Amino acid sequence: MDQLNRGTVVSVRGSVVDVMFQRRLPEINHELRAGENGEVIVEVGTHLSSKVARGIALTPARGLARGSMVVDTGSPLEVPVGKELLGRVFNVFGETTDKKPPLGVIERRSIHQEPVPLARQAAKSEIFTTGIKVIDVLAPLELGGKAGLFGGAGVGKTVLIMETIHNMASRHDGVSIFCGIGERSREGEELFREVQETGVLDNAVLMFSQMNEQPGARFRVGHAALTMAEYFRDDALQDVLLLIDNIFRFIQAGAEVSGLMGQLPSRVGYQPTLATELAELEERICNTQSGAITSIQAVYVPADDFTDPAAVHTFSHLSASIVLSRQRASQALYPAVDPLLSQSNMLNPAIVGEKHYRVAREIRRTLSEYEELKDIIAMLGLEELSQENQRTVHRARRLERFLTQPFFMTEQFTGHAGKFADLDDTLDGCERILNDEFADYPEQALYMIGSISEAAKP
Repeated sequence: MDQLNRGTVVSVRGSVVDVMFQRRLPEINHELRAGENGEVIVEVGTHLSSKVARGIALTPARGLARGSMVVDTGSPLEVPVGKELLGRVFNVFGETTDKKPPLGVIERRSIHQEPVPLARQAAKSEIFTTGIKVIDVLAPLELGGKAGLFGGAGVGKTVLIMETIHNMASRHDGVSIFCGIGERSREGEELFREVQETGVLDNAVLMFSQMNEQPGARFRVGHAALTMAEYFRDDALQDVLLLIDNIFRFIQAGAEVSGLMGQLPSRVGYQPTLATELAELEERICNTQSGAITSIQAVYVPADDFTDPAAVHTFSHLSASIVLSRQRASQALYPAVDPLLSQSNMLNPAIVGEKHYRVAREIRRTLSEYEELKDIIAMLGLEELSQENQRTVHRARRLERFLTQPFFMTEQFTGHAGKFADLDDTLDGCERILNDEFADYPEQALYMIGSISEAAKP
């Protein structure tokens, strides 16, 4: 016990705790324990002098006072790793919060890890197939890449996330890790119940930090989830789908921590270290020769201002953006992905192939022309258009219907059996619609089907 590096609290200001150590200063990011039972956890942020360290409390600092005893644990914050994590719910400290039996003795790793060196990263770009038609064709995701999911409340973000978790487990034999940063407790509880009811919990790990938790805890939960993801990629040699909701709240928590630590704010009040902190998190998400961490991140754009520093820095890391549209949701076109606003760096003939690129370009052109004709149709009616424009409208409406899809996650609500769409089948179906092979089929025949072969003849 005498070997423990002990210190005493010099001052407490909200979540900021200054501690004096006589023997040796703990290193940056080391975990300190204070309080009667070590219930107050402090992470060292900076050294004020040769004897005083300033840290940020990750738990409420209630009960701390000048002179309180503090113990340096000698290591950074650690979380458990291993196959036993599957099907469980954790907080940022790696403690289970699902009222199931505790994990027992299990390996723990620091949440602060170096990104994979370039020499170990896979050099080739591969497509991560989700089995969701509109995403795979128009905004394909990169294996080991980062995709942004943009959308307001109630347009289907959670359902889309759940479907990708399901398809990851069934088709890629992979693991899904959901990281909720600053989640509402209601949202977390609903997500847990849905994951449990739909049977994908056994291949998933859930980690939450709630809105009412300390900014330090919200700031570190992304690193904790990534440490678990890295275990499954590097040790279990599995592909991992990492879902983060919401990356803006990570930036927000970082701004709070920065302000508490006394740093001068930068543009629009953000922390001066915004770019570095975001890069530290994002650069750990990549693919190696043994496996890949593919990330889908819900992104909130403050006041819809895409020049906001948080949005600008987040966009620089994304390889694809999936935009959900309330208008499409109101027309019952599910998933409500906007095919014109969603885009991907992977949609390149050198990566996806000439046919995929050509079909995707043609789909966009057709839907874009239809969008321009909508005002004329609303004022004068479809009959007033030229023959060629009428054909474009018919093609576009059939494409919109064909790009809908019944999900496994919504079977109990819709009565439609879920479908995993094969990319080649989808491309073939889109090409045939563009060639007017289904001009004599009613639009409804192409609605909520998987493969084009399921279209019922008139």
